[in-house]
Amino acid sequence: QVQLEESGGGLVQTGGSLRLSCAPSGRTVGTLAMGWFRQAPEKEREFIAAINWSGSLTYYADSVKGRFVISRDSGKNTVRLQMNSLEPEDTGVYYCAADPSIGAVRTARDTVYWGKGTLVTVSS
Repeated sequence: QVQLEESGGGLVQTGGSLRLSCAPSGRTVGTLAMGWFRQAPEKEREFIAAINWSGSLTYYADSVKGRFVISRDSGKNTVRLQMNSLEPEDTGVYYCAADPSIGAVRTARDTVYWGKGTLVTVSS
């Protein structure tokens, strides 16, 4: 059993920045690939970014490349998503995801653990 707790969401103006954090707990937290998804009202949940257990590999959705950065602190088992140059289209609930397989995280397989989400609202 893995628990994920997101934090850092809030309200920001277009062009601003936010930093999200995901704190995992459980037996396998030291070897998990992790990632971020977001979901806007009436929209499908979409992949944003992922990082492997060591931090040596990262993946990003095309829509956030160059604006968002995913990183992790292996010692604290915490993953961050630094979001810059935010746009109204970035508004949504952001969910942390985790699985031993980064492929599972990227494709949201049914083995993935999910956090409860944190709301990000970008105003124009």
